[in-house]
Amino acid sequence: MSVFATLVERLAELLQPLFLGSATAAAIIVFTALVRLAVHPLSRAAARGQKASAALAPRVAELRRKHAKNPERLQRATMELYAKEKTSPLAGCLPSLLQLPAFFVLYHLFSSSRIGGEPNELLTHTLLAAPLGERWTDALGRGEIADGAGAVYLVLFAIVTAVAVVNYRRARRQSAAGPQLPDAPPGTAALMRFMPLLSFATLVTVAVVPLAAALYIVTSTTWASVERAFLYRDMPAAGALANPL
Repeated sequence: MSVFATLVERLAELLQPLFLGSATAAAIIVFTALVRLAVHPLSRAAARGQKASAALAPRVAELRRKHAKNPERLQRATMELYAKEKTSPLAGCLPSLLQLPAFFVLYHLFSSSRIGGEPNELLTHTLLAAPLGERWTDALGRGEIADGAGAVYLVLFAIVTAVAVVNYRRARRQSAAGPQLPDAPPGTAALMRFMPLLSFATLVTVAVVPLAAALYIVTSTTWASVERAFLYRDMPAAGALANPL
């Protein structure tokens, strides 16, 4: 974790002339962008995989009809089909999974009072009036609802809500435009209706994690929304199921 702390501090030093007291917050945003750039090739590969999976949907439906009474044979035949086409039904999950370590390290970094036996000086850094190591509840406890640290969180909530609304509308359009499989597994229709709402769960996460981790989430979610709009622009159905993070 101390290596990561050093990286954040070095980035903050480079950005300090531009962002002054908010340089560490800017460093977290830049770091998040670097993480997203690092996994972008995997995101592109995941998009290709999901497009291939969407193209296989009619053949998978045919396998379900053919092996409706033999679940084991259906599973084996489906996996064989995906293996033959060199894709996977979980093709879109890998980029999000690879980002989790960076998020958890950032979370612990700004939740720890000491690093390497020394006081964690990063906790004293701020984004405008909001300490990076504090949470929304801390601002509310001081009565800062629409001013001070509370105002910073209101801006973050507004960004997350805007991104969630865009994702929700896009997912609804893509889901409606996608092929409807009459023999899809039970509960698929309900899942498809629920998936677009997941973007709004980010609001809860931003409210309960340290501000530094919230910045990571907001930046990553916004990046993912733009990236998904580009990568899945010619794939209506699959784009609706892409992971928001």
